[in-house]
Amino acid sequence: MRSSTVLLAATVVAALLYVAGAGALGAPPDATASGDEVVAWFAAHGSGVRASVWCLTLLVPAAGTQVALIRHRLPAPYRDVFLAGGLTFLAETAVMGWLWCALSSHPGSLEPGTARALLDVASFWGPVLTGSTTLMLGAVVAAAVRGAVALPRWLTVLGAVALVEQAIETVTVFGRTGFTAPGGPMNLYLGAVLTLAWFVALGVVLARRGERVGAPVAEPAPAR
Repeated sequence: MRSSTVLLAATVVAALLYVAGAGALGAPPDATASGDEVVAWFAAHGSGVRASVWCLTLLVPAAGTQVALIRHRLPAPYRDVFLAGGLTFLAETAVMGWLWCALSSHPGSLEPGTARALLDVASFWGPVLTGSTTLMLGAVVAAAVRGAVALPRWLTVLGAVALVEQAIETVTVFGRTGFTAPGGPMNLYLGAVLTLAWFVALGVVLARRGERVGAPVAEPAPAR
């Protein structure tokens, strides 16, 4: 099977699993929810949490394949920066999944303070993840702007917009309530939608372009 076909399939599967996972989770408790409210939410939504984490677990092979095949199509050093962002994205997502599943496993024995603290740890997945996404976005946008890789202008613009948004989104590290709270709307909706749209579009465009779209690198002349 051609790698372009695998890339297209991995892109579609990863996107569908991400959307399915988000749908299964629903609307989690926000940063202002009390410990008792967090415990009650996990008692009522345990099966949805586990379904969401299952989707994210299945997403890892698809997204990992997508990252590897996109890297293959980028020239150095952009491809290595992109890979670093992709690998940390997957690792951070796995850690977040551990915490959500742990909270959903025995809600009847959860202490409210412990539940609130562990959910806070899991919620900081969003703010910290912006470091990984800016690596991925920045590598591809810089490569496109410098002419090291040929991409449609609209895709470069979308990447630049998402990159700026992700850079601004780092302020959610300091958020406490509302739009900029960790795990709040800026993380879960605005940033997630922009980044997902760019990531899916990048995978589809590169898959349709064939094996390599990076500018060729001249080989050094042999020594005489």
